[in-house]
Amino acid sequence: MTLTSKSSFAVAALAMALAPALQAQTTAPPAAGAAPANEQVVVPQVERRDVRLPKFPSRDWEVGALVGTYATQNFGSSIVAGVRLGYHITEDVFVEAALAQTSVSDESFRQILPGGVFADEKESLGYFSLSAGYNVLPGEVFLGRNRAYPSQIFLVGGVGSTRFANQRSQTFNFGLGTRVYLSDRVSLRVDMRNHVYPLDLLGRRQNTQNLELTAGVGFTF
Repeated sequence: MTLTSKSSFAVAALAMALAPALQAQTTAPPAAGAAPANEQVVVPQVERRDVRLPKFPSRDWEVGALVGTYATQNFGSSIVAGVRLGYHITEDVFVEAALAQTSVSDESFRQILPGGVFADEKESLGYFSLSAGYNVLPGEVFLGRNRAYPSQIFLVGGVGSTRFANQRSQTFNFGLGTRVYLSDRVSLRVDMRNHVYPLDLLGRRQNTQNLELTAGVGFTF
C-alpha cells in the first residue's frame, strides 16, 4: 500500500469517528434562556396614543359686496349696489348668487313727453341672478419689486330675474371679470356684465341690453 492510499484511509477513518459527535452537537437543544432563531430578540414597548389630525380651512365659500354703474337701455346710467354669495367648486370653477338694486330716472323723456314714462320720476330696478364662472387666466399681479398677489381672470354667465317698472322679466347675464387676492381671506374684484331681458315700456316689447360695471370686495371662509 502506498503512502497516498494510507493517508486517504486515515482521513476517511477519522471522519467516520467524528460523525456521531458532530451530529449530536448540531441537534442539541438550545441553552437555557437563549431565544429561538426565528423569535424577535427586542420587543419595543411603545405606548400607542390617539393623534388628532389638524383641520385646515377649505375657504370654499365667499361673501362680498359690489358697487358700480348700471346702464339701463334707453334710460341712462345709475349707481348700483348689492351683495354676492359664492361657492368655489374647484380651483377653476365657481358658482355664485347676486342680489342688487339701482334707481332709474326718466328725466330725459320728461323733457319731451308730458308726465314722462314712469309714474314717478325715478323707478327702482332690482335683480337676482345665479351664475357660474370659470377661471381662464390664473396669474399674479405685481406691485413693486417685492410684492405679488395671486389673480384670476374669469368668464361668467347665468340666469335670473329683473324687476323694473312693475314688470318682472327673466334675465340672462354674461361677462368677464378679474379677482385679486390680497390675503387668504380678502379679495378685490372687478366685473363687467351684460343683462339681457325683455321690456315693454315704450309701446313695443323688445329685448334690452343693460351693461353693468362693478367693483367689489370678497371674504372667503
